[in-house]
Amino acid sequence: MRFNKLDMNLLAALDVLLKTRSVTRASEEMFITQSAMSNALGRLRIFFDDPLLVQVGRGMELSPLAETLREPVREIMMRVESATRIRPLFDPLTDARTFNIVLSDYSLAVLGVHLARAVAEQAPNIRLNLRPQHADPSKLLDRGEADMLIVPDYLGPNDQDHEIIFDDGLVVLVDGEGPYAEGEMTAERFAAAPQVLMEPLSGQKSYSEVAMRNAGIVPRTVMWSYLFSAIPDLIRGTDRVALIQQRLARIAVARGGLRTHPAPFAIAPLKQSMRWHKHRTRDPGLIWLRGIVKACVTASEAGM
Repeated sequence: MRFNKLDMNLLAALDVLLKTRSVTRASEEMFITQSAMSNALGRLRIFFDDPLLVQVGRGMELSPLAETLREPVREIMMRVESATRIRPLFDPLTDARTFNIVLSDYSLAVLGVHLARAVAEQAPNIRLNLRPQHADPSKLLDRGEADMLIVPDYLGPNDQDHEIIFDDGLVVLVDGEGPYAEGEMTAERFAAAPQVLMEPLSGQKSYSEVAMRNAGIVPRTVMWSYLFSAIPDLIRGTDRVALIQQRLARIAVARGGLRTHPAPFAIAPLKQSMRWHKHRTRDPGLIWLRGIVKACVTASEAGM
């Protein structure tokens, strides 16, 4: 098939070349020989009258034109992939698919056990690839590298298909027998306490740190963690405190040795959403998965 005299197979090759910036990796991803991929790159260079990939040192970089082609080419391929992958029916008991879900360890701690059980019981052939949340996770949907995101709602663009699945407050987590276990947790007391802070690998600020800064509190941070779920164990048996999500705190308190105080200043609830690409809205498999996630939220709340 040709579009404006461009072979659609070449368009698929261009999409992979722009993503990998490597003839070798592109050929491996498309299961063709390096010579065949080199030939495809040559034909693409002739069509666009541009080098597209430029040798820089030991690697290759995209030309200015190639940079402008990345998003529109990926959008075209996403439409094609969505159209060819969607089936009119989905039977969780018999269908075998892999769903790639991007989520933080906080969401995994809150929903993971319920999600694992629900899929094991209802869809024995379905595989879940749970992937960590990094910078700008929405691009993973646009590139077709993720089927769903479970992320704070503020991280996604407004024009993306999404649904709020729950709200969560923030509380101060402390050791159950430490110096901050008793008495009111005032803003002054909180600001003076040594804190454990979550710092995302993406370089973004966590919701709790943003909330503190907005309240005019500069945390006295003595330890940073790249995992939300590690914070309770970093506090247990110490004089340290942390401002963390209430649902995560409840799990930690239930395991013993910790207690919580209300946040000493006003904080808007954290809205957690699930997101998917607009071209996949009618995918019956993804519709089923969205229903499972919402059921898991209900199950997690029933155990609170």
